Amino acid sequence: MLEALKNNRAMERIVVLKNAEGSIKKILGAAKDKRIPVQYVERAALDRLSDGGRHQGVIAYVSEYGYAEIEDILKSAAEKEEAPFVVVLDGLEDPHNLGAIMRSGEGAGIHGVIVPERRAAGLTEAVAKASAGAVEYVPVAKVPNITRAIEKLKAAGLWIAALDTGGDIWYSRDLTCGVALVVGGEGKGLGRLVKENCDFVLSLPMNGNLTSLNASAAAAVLMYEARRQRLMAQSPVSC
Repeated sequence: MLEALKNNRAMERIVVLKNAEGSIKKILGAAKDKRIPVQYVERAALDRLSDGGRHQGVIAYVSEYGYAEIEDILKSAAEKEEAPFVVVLDGLEDPHNLGAIMRSGEGAGIHGVIVPERRAAGLTEAVAKASAGAVEYVPVAKVPNITRAIEKLKAAGLWIAALDTGGDIWYSRDLTCGVALVVGGEGKGLGRLVKENCDFVLSLPMNGNLTSLNASAAAAVLMYEARRQRLMAQSPVSC
């Protein structure tokens, strides 16, 4: 990995075992110089991320796919003469969840996904595999600040819908106009400032003993609700 850093290999982030010693310190120094985000985790988390492979205390997420800009995503919707439908992910770290959301989103007709630069899953081979090919069709924009990205979407005329507990039932809002669905990360959910900047909150009622669905499963329900509404309304460009 040190050689890859020396040769300027593009990396999303580096995940390191807490209290790691030896050559890993050189890797951390090189990552700091190149301003690559570093996340420290326990061994169990590192073992899980490596899918049972050997990791020697460090894993790098290498970028293999190009990113789009928010403007590219909005332009794609305009070219299709459709109301923009965007998914914004606030700190989603599991690459399998990102891939699953892209796969469901491609089927539901989203125009793109927005992810933060730090502490979040990016476009890696694991994401591509989980997306079942959707990575080739769904543009992803990486932004330094999710709240500012939301402000940009609002300026473009989109309504911002948070997916969280304590909100309106998922089918009660009009999703036929331009809309961005904001989904929080595993465990932590939506950040306070992000949620405060959303126009409304949508929730999925849980009738069993569990309190919530997996992020990608919950997002799929909302994306297909928007798809259903748009089909019923023949996907108007404006409202």
